[in-house]
Amino acid sequence: MNFMTPAEISAAVCAAGKAKTELPLMKMIALGILAGAYIGFGANLATKIGSMEAAGTSGGQFLFGAVFSVGLMLVVIAGAELFTGNNMACFASALNGQASWGGLLYNWVVVWLANFAGSLLLVYIIFFGMFWTSGIDAATGAAGLSAMGTKALAIAKGKLTLTWSAAFLRAICCNWLVCLAVWMAFAAKDVVGKIFGIFFPIMAFVSSGFEHSVANMFFIPMGITIAQTAPDAAAKAMEMSPDALLSIFNYGHLMTANLIPVTLGNIVGGAFFVGAFYWFVYLKKSEK
Repeated sequence: MNFMTPAEISAAVCAAGKAKTELPLMKMIALGILAGAYIGFGANLATKIGSMEAAGTSGGQFLFGAVFSVGLMLVVIAGAELFTGNNMACFASALNGQASWGGLLYNWVVVWLANFAGSLLLVYIIFFGMFWTSGIDAATGAAGLSAMGTKALAIAKGKLTLTWSAAFLRAICCNWLVCLAVWMAFAAKDVVGKIFGIFFPIMAFVSSGFEHSVANMFFIPMGITIAQTAPDAAAKAMEMSPDALLSIFNYGHLMTANLIPVTLGNIVGGAFFVGAFYWFVYLKKSEK
């Protein structure tokens, strides 16, 4: 067969999880930064596609999700450390006695922070590439928003105004699918197979509107940066007062309203619904 069986995938995932927890610190940070940037590339492309005329249609929503999948393809095939995928691999490996629980926690904390750093790096590169603005008004000196800038704000606003429980539950669904994408990529023995294994679950989670912590490390800071740079234009586009806009478009609100519940939900979706379930089915030793 040109692919692994589920039992073989389980063993491979546990071995990979052990290796991830034992990476040297600087390599873990470097690979985490790359993963944050790679997911950011997918998020930026989805924002661009979402700003086009077909964005409000079912086909536009499908394309929004479809193009985002390039981010995980880069992570899995080119190689990088992604917090959400590691929720599954490190947890299954720790359950199997291969990785230590301390190593799991170390990996998750370091990779989460490195993913955030990589995402922010790309946010500022893209932001200063001026894709978000339609130019400067000669009379007022204020920046106008492009369609892409307006879409970036709308995406961020939608995420920043979720209830805590909605963000948490959407995050469970998200990483359940993301980790299944990684799981199926493990199954494939060639690059094309890995691409197809990744594409469909990622398209499904993004098109469904689920919440991914690392993607949100790009989507929301991009909206925050635009809002804080051009508050009047952003407030007009979002139909809010500048004060109301800035009360939610800030990093404190990002953490409490989105990244905390989404990170916790991603852990549940990836570690328990994929890692623990498959470990129990295929690797847990039966009691005599």
